[in-house]
Amino acid sequence: MMKFDVMTLFPAMVESVLSESIIGRAQSGGLIEVECHNIRDFSTDKHRKTDDTPYGGGVGMVMTCQPIYDCYKSISEKISPDKKARVIYMSPKGRIFSHDVARELAQYDNLIFLCGHYEGVDQRIIDEIVDEEISIGDYVVTGGEIPACIVIDAVSRLIDGVLACSECYEGESVASGILEYPQYTKPREFLGREVPEILLSGDHAKIDRWRLLEAVKITKERRPDMLLLHPEIEESLLPKKKRKERKNG
Repeated sequence: MMKFDVMTLFPAMVESVLSESIIGRAQSGGLIEVECHNIRDFSTDKHRKTDDTPYGGGVGMVMTCQPIYDCYKSISEKISPDKKARVIYMSPKGRIFSHDVARELAQYDNLIFLCGHYEGVDQRIIDEIVDEEISIGDYVVTGGEIPACIVIDAVSRLIDGVLACSECYEGESVASGILEYPQYTKPREFLGREVPEILLSGDHAKIDRWRLLEAVKITKERRPDMLLLHPEIEESLLPKKKRKERKNG
């Protein structure tokens, strides 16, 4: 079972998000476990303070080392030595999160997330306990809780049994290497817009080709950079003779 430990000042933010839908059911079914740890509970300050003013001056407050370190120790002491664990600090300075990164993280038994707030955390705690900093994009949010939820959601979907089958995520946008084709359901006509006739044909080979063509078209329009990384996808649409010529040429 995959275990996610979240060190945070606002555990309710994480719990409320991850207790719903597929991730909530995965927890109830024993496929994953998410446990939040309130950093404030580990503060030795009489007022349970977890932040202080930065050395050198500056605006805002910085989260202090002691409560975070003691919170981390209480988590790590419960992890069996044979378990593969990784500590992640959600930070705009980190590696950009992607589906490939989610695949990497899904190989661990335990992921421990540190969620910062205010102006961040004391660098010494990052140097001491953090294995990797991860960013969900080039923008800044109020804290690490929502980014941590995004990473946990994306990783959890790759755990066996969380989704009905691997096809549920392997063919999706980004996961397949390109953006996903358009999807349709009933009714056949809505506000004068018809479902493409090919999808009603019952010819699965033609439907698969149409979906790939549409996926490539959308990717060309919106994320041409993805096709540059996966030229073989577009090439697969060429006639066999043309593909052979390219390969030999």
